[in-house]
Amino acid sequence: MEPTAEAARTAAQQFIDLALSALDPATPVPATPPWTIADVFGHVAMEPRRYRDLARGQGSWPSQAAELPAFNAEQVASLPTGDLGNLAGLLRADLDGFLATIDELGPDARMMFDGDQEIRVDRSLGTLLGEFLVHGHDIATALGRRWPIDPEYVPMVLTGMHQIMPGWVDHDAAAGHTATYHVRLRGGPMQIYAFRDGALTIGESGRPHVRISADPATWLLLVYGRGNPTRATLTGKVLAYGRKPWLAPGLANRFLPP
Repeated sequence: MEPTAEAARTAAQQFIDLALSALDPATPVPATPPWTIADVFGHVAMEPRRYRDLARGQGSWPSQAAELPAFNAEQVASLPTGDLGNLAGLLRADLDGFLATIDELGPDARMMFDGDQEIRVDRSLGTLLGEFLVHGHDIATALGRRWPIDPEYVPMVLTGMHQIMPGWVDHDAAAGHTATYHVRLRGGPMQIYAFRDGALTIGESGRPHVRISADPATWLLLVYGRGNPTRATLTGKVLAYGRKPWLAPGLANRFLPP
């Protein structure tokens, strides 16, 4: 499912409202140590501008997936302002700028992205949407609040993620691994992930070794390294069956954290 401007704007505003409601922006966020709510918000606020610049052939990106944590830390250390209200204004304006750039460049435009991967500009909106949703979950968890994720947004995020997932494979964890996973998002589309001797292909047809039925929001958090696969299985949020169902809990672990 292609990501939409409406979804990005809605999720961005929900993320902004959540962060600005925090009484103490210095509250630690356990999912992203040692960052605080202010740090997480600052990181996400800078992403639309970075995406826009990359789409225009400018800006910078980590050449390897393993360099992303250091890249993000430098981004947070050099924020243009520490005021959350000002950062919120930048986020809104830069998101509008990136959406305008997508419309200007059209669906055939490509850009370099994290891990030295060339991706479609319009579909990169999916990974940006993922930033709003997942880091919103991180902040909400730190605040002890609920953070509902619209299941319709999850396939949009995955459309963006699929462009970069081959470069995010953990070569040590995936070495020699050969298996095909069919993942059905409940109420939504099926995703197919095929490993051949540790190399990942997405969308390739073939007889699955394991079939997975997943609640969309739960699956998104697992893909991003949040959540517990065992708990998701015990609560029925994720169900694995087929020839090798025991492979399912380890799928997310074959990737580096996005």
